[in-house]
Amino acid sequence: MQKPIRILMFGWEFPPFNSGGLGTACYGLTKGLSRKNVEIIFVLPRASGVKNENYMKILNTSQLDLNKKNIKFKTIDSIITPYVSSEAYLAERYKSSKIEIDEKMMYGEDLFSEVMRYSQEAKIIAANEDYDVIHCHDWLTFPAGIEAKKTAKKRGMNTPLITHVHATEFDRTAGHPNQTVYNVERLGMHEADAIITVSNYTRNLVMKHYAVDEKKIHVIHNSIDYAPNYSHEEFKLKKHHKIVLFVGRMTIQKGPDHFLWIAKKIAEQDDNIRFVMVGSGDMFPYIVAEAANLGIGDKVFFADFMPQKDVERAYRMADVYVMPSISEPFGLTALESMKNGTPVIVSKQSGVSEIIKNCIVVDFWDINKIAENILDVIYNLEKRNNLVSETMKEIKKFSWEEPARKCMNLYGRLLLEKSSLTA
Repeated sequence: MQKPIRILMFGWEFPPFNSGGLGTACYGLTKGLSRKNVEIIFVLPRASGVKNENYMKILNTSQLDLNKKNIKFKTIDSIITPYVSSEAYLAERYKSSKIEIDEKMMYGEDLFSEVMRYSQEAKIIAANEDYDVIHCHDWLTFPAGIEAKKTAKKRGMNTPLITHVHATEFDRTAGHPNQTVYNVERLGMHEADAIITVSNYTRNLVMKHYAVDEKKIHVIHNSIDYAPNYSHEEFKLKKHHKIVLFVGRMTIQKGPDHFLWIAKKIAEQDDNIRFVMVGSGDMFPYIVAEAANLGIGDKVFFADFMPQKDVERAYRMADVYVMPSISEPFGLTALESMKNGTPVIVSKQSGVSEIIKNCIVVDFWDINKIAENILDVIYNLEKRNNLVSETMKEIKKFSWEEPARKCMNLYGRLLLEKSSLTA
């Protein structure tokens, strides 16, 4: 039997401590890889406020349905948190709101020092583990990957570094990047032997803003493992109203304000529709206040952050799911909605729109067009039934097996190139 590829993987979130799609993507990818001929060491920061032993217990591989023989977990004591505030951008966009631009507020007073400390701790792990490939997920882990590569070189190992871009600073801030974060991202991309982007949309952003050779970039779309849902739960709200759903972080990137403006347009035409917003984030207080200001406070229900099992229930309750993201590298929530048999309307500025056919794609800024499509999906029963039927056929073909296979091919190619250089 061929020797397994040993992967040293750096991330910053993993179920059950998901704040967004990154943890879900890491889980899906590692689960897919665990079915291959690999050994994975997954390095995580400790979740803030959670004791290390509890964190390790929660991340026990037997509870995560991962191959115990192939994956083990290491933790680094860190207060890193996954996602950033949108308030600095809001200050620019809504100057009348009197929100001050404050980098400490946006990224946390100690975040950058924590990123550097994380990278120094990574050196210790890299010096004591055996691995063939280093794989890093998003900017917070790029310095750790760079340090691991340097440590490997000192040990006489010519180890390839892969930086996996799930989102860029241009996505998170709607085009108003923090220079320090940008510098970390750019360095990580340039130090890497290969870059994985989750879509062609992100690939183009990386080429445009980070001056990276396109030959270095490999597009590997995210996916989902389909599982049939046999729930026939009845929802009280559905007895009297049609439901339009938003699921995502309350940040400028995800377009929660656009969702409210769409809701306002629809409410002016139909008093029977209600809007459910699932998610938390720094825009949350603003969005709640804006719903009241728009006169639709009684039509919008805020569910805050919910466990995945409850998010799944929200998908099943909804008549249509809307993802109005301003800049969405991928958009796993669209696949989650499809898996639950709910029609989706997604922003054209999204990676997921590249790989799904049975959905409605509209520019995020076209509020009128999105509102028209929502009403059409809700009340045109023939169109809706056909969309749901084709959606279910399509989503059954999805699996994390394909992204894992593409990663394995990339690992093999890089290792072959490295071995030829040292021969």
